[in-house]
Amino acid sequence: MGIISGLYEWRLKNKIKTQDVPEHIVLALSESDLLADEKYGKLISFVSWCKETEINNVTIYVGIIEVDAELSRKICSKLSTEIPPVLASITHNISVITRLDKEIRSIGTEGMRLEISLGYSGKYELTRAIKEIMKKIENGNMDPEDIDEKTIESHLLFKCEPDLVIRAGGKRLTDFLIWQSVYSELYFTDVNWLDFRKVDFLRAIRDYQKRKRRFGK
Repeated sequence: MGIISGLYEWRLKNKIKTQDVPEHIVLALSESDLLADEKYGKLISFVSWCKETEINNVTIYVGIIEVDAELSRKICSKLSTEIPPVLASITHNISVITRLDKEIRSIGTEGMRLEISLGYSGKYELTRAIKEIMKKIENGNMDPEDIDEKTIESHLLFKCEPDLVIRAGGKRLTDFLIWQSVYSELYFTDVNWLDFRKVDFLRAIRDYQKRKRRFGK
């Protein structure tokens, strides 16, 4: 790291300390991002930066391309098996969910909260929630007129509403937490995941701090 870039990063850190950081941050990646991330070094760095910045809740969403069902299952199995152990030194409070899971599988409860979603898209989550509600109506356990926003939210698997969603190396919205992130701040990076540096992370946090959140108002 050069002297100038080092000073710039130092200034960003100090400015960030003067204001509140996001309580919950989401990082959206593609499966190719992580498969190309040797020994998940970049992912380890990102989670470490979040902990260092005192961000308490972090969600990593990995989009899985549904081209071949068997291949998708193998990719999910590989990532869900390999990722938690390499992040355990940062936090033990890790939860993993894949599209085939009905519940989040928790690894531990100590440390910053880290959720890893593998292919569990927002469309799939909403579809699953609606099916559960319709089943209750069919069984006579719920009246259609009782359905409101709170009813839908109670059937969603992910309960937290992220403050900031970072889309690494992409210009499109990600299909994740469609309902929960409606008022989230979105940040698209200019660099792809493998080139993502700590200074890029700090820029995202600083950009968030400069924004005036309106929450849909």
